[in-house]
Amino acid sequence: MKRIAKTVSWIAALCLVAALLVTVAQVALLTIHNPHTTAWMRLRARQARAVGRELAIRQTWIPLREIPRTLQKAVIAAEDEKFYEHHGFDWEALKEAYTLNDEKERIKRGGSTITQQLAKNLYLSPRRSYVRKVREAIITATLELLLSKERILELYLNCIEFGPGVFGVEEGSRCHFGLSARRLSLDQSCRLAAIIPAPLRYRVNGSYVSRRAAMLAQIVGGPAAVPPTEP
Repeated sequence: MKRIAKTVSWIAALCLVAALLVTVAQVALLTIHNPHTTAWMRLRARQARAVGRELAIRQTWIPLREIPRTLQKAVIAAEDEKFYEHHGFDWEALKEAYTLNDEKERIKRGGSTITQQLAKNLYLSPRRSYVRKVREAIITATLELLLSKERILELYLNCIEFGPGVFGVEEGSRCHFGLSARRLSLDQSCRLAAIIPAPLRYRVNGSYVSRRAAMLAQIVGGPAAVPPTEP
C-alpha cells in the first residue's frame, strides 16, 4: 500500500511539473506570437453550436502603440486601476470584492486584475473550481514574470470580448461605433471600456454604460459629452 501511495505521489508530482512546463512554454510563446484564438472564443463557438448556430469570430489585431492612450487609460480605470502597480494580483481589491459579495450573499464583484482576466480568456473555462483558480493563479504569475505590462495590456485589449463573436478593441469599435479603434473619441473609448464586464448584456448607449462612461471620462481626461440615452 505504501509503495502504491508513493507511486501515486510521484505521478502527481510529475504531472504538476509537466503542467508548469506547458504553462511556461505557452506564455513564453506570447512574447513573439499574437494569439488569434482563445479558450473564450472557442467556448462561445461551442455555445452557439449547441443551439444550432454557427458563430463567426471577428478579431483584428492592433498594436498597443496604435491604440489611443485614452482607450488604454479608460480600460485600466474601469477594470484594474492598479494595473501598473501590482504583480498580477490586487489583494486589496480581492478583499473588497469578498466583503461585498459576502454582504450581498451573491457575487457582485470579481476583483480580478487585467492579468487574471487575460489568463482566463486565453486558457481557461468559466467553470468555478479550486483547480481552475489554482491554474489561473499559476498562469497569472507566469504572465507577469515573462511578459511586460505593455505586452499584457496589448494581449488583453486584443482578446477581450465586446459582443457576440466580437473580440478585441478594433472589432469592438467597428461593431459599436462603425470606425477603427484608432479614431475613437474620449466618450466612445469610455463607453467601450464600460461594457467589458458584460458585453453581451450591456448596450453601448444604455443608461448604465452612459453613467459609467461619464465617470471614466472624469478619471481619464475630464468631462465627456453624454447624449440622451435609452432607459
